[in-house]
This record gives sequence, C-alpha cells and structure tokens, in this order.
Amino acid sequence: MIIDLSGKTAIVTGSTGGIGLAIASGLANAGAEVIITGRDQARVDAALAQIRETVIQGEVRGVVCDAGTAEGCAALIAAQPQADILINNLGIYGAREFFDIEDALWEEFFQVNIMSGVRLARHYAKGMRERGWGRIQFISSESALNIPAEMVHYGVSKTALQGLSRGLAKVLAGTGVTVNTILPGPTRTEGAIGMMADLAAERGVSVSEMEALFLKENRPSTLLQRFASPEEVANLCVYAASPQASATTGAALRVEGGIVESIA
Repeated sequence: MIIDLSGKTAIVTGSTGGIGLAIASGLANAGAEVIITGRDQARVDAALAQIRETVIQGEVRGVVCDAGTAEGCAALIAAQPQADILINNLGIYGAREFFDIEDALWEEFFQVNIMSGVRLARHYAKGMRERGWGRIQFISSESALNIPAEMVHYGVSKTALQGLSRGLAKVLAGTGVTVNTILPGPTRTEGAIGMMADLAAERGVSVSEMEALFLKENRPSTLLQRFASPEEVANLCVYAASPQASATTGAALRVEGGIVESIA
C-alpha cells in the first residue's frame, strides 16, 4: 500500500517529541505539508530540524503556541486557518493518588486533554466539511478503557475523548470527513523513559528492567509484552489519515499491544 498525502495540509499538536513528532514525520514522509506545534521556540526548531533530516517529500513548518489554552488555539488558527488533517495529540499525564488530585489539576487535564481538541476540531472541521474531505484524530489511550488507579484523572480525560470523537463523527456523517480515536498503550517516548528512569532509581534496577516490571505490575494483560515505539503508533495514525481509510470513522483504533481485555 502506497499512502500519498500530497496536496494535503496536516496539523499535529504537541509534536515536538514523542508520538506527536513521529506522527508529524510519518505524515510528511507521505507527502503532506505538516504544521507542528509546541510552546517553546527552541523545541519547535529542534523538531523541525529532526524531521527535515529524514523527510523525503513533504514540507514541515512550526507554530509556537500553547494549544492547551483558548489563546493558544486561537494563535494556531490565525497562523494556519485551514487544514485537511487534524491530529489532536496534545496531552498531559502523570501518576497521582486519587485523594490528592485537587480541582485545579482536574481542570488542567480537562483543558489540555479535552478542550484543546474541542476548540481545534470546532474550527477546522467546518472547512473540511465544506471541501468534502478531511481527517480528524484524537490521540486517546488504552487508559480510556482501563482506567488506571494511579492516574484516574488521566484515564477519565481520555475516556471523554472517546465520547467526543464518536459524537463528532456523527455530526460529520456523510460529509467525507472521518473522525477516529487512536488508543496507544505504553510507548517509549521521552516522557515515559524519564518516568521509568525515576522509578528504576527508586527500586535499584535498570530502566529496561523497570519497563518489564511496570508492565507486569500495571499492565499484566499486555500481549506485546514490551513498550511500543512512537513510530509504531504513528504508522496507524498515518493510515487513518489516508484516502485508503475512507470507510473508517467513529472508531476507536487500538495500538495498545493487546492490553485491553476485549475482542470487540
């Protein structure tokens, strides 16, 4: 299968590292013009340089903004008013005892993990609908289906994305615009590596040993039995953004290594 996104413009939020950066690279290599976003100019510049080292055909440029805020979304929209592909990848996570999650942290997760996607989809979906083609993705998590006890606030925010995505797919039914969620499992991003390193130091084991322990203790149902790479997640995202995925909409697409105990 050859995926050709030439002539398409894609926006990937939270794309200076990790899964977002891998998605941006994959879309650019498929020929799309890709806009990456980040809050820090230096990180945006570094990500652009990294993508340009490997991109074969697509163009890539950056917008510095905090898409986790209304003001940041407005700045992104002003800089790039139209898009054919919107990947709402921006998100935050972190372990916290449920009884220590204060209202302010709940609100922060709501704004960053949910409202960033709401605001951007609300704008860009209109143009996609008018043109009769578009792809919108919300990067969710297996934690949306298996709410982790150590990150209830995170899991709840990702579950909300499932409802948002399905509802928007219904709003855009029959328009040529597809809307899907992507559900990664544990993925070897910079943030995950850092978290594993901290846990490894606490327990006196290596990072690789800590990854295995984390899966055994926290995700014992994994069939993959390892952390995925950002590129493995990005491959599914690129396919879902392609013309070939035209019949896939309103779906929760899992790339979580079989953690979810369901055949549906």
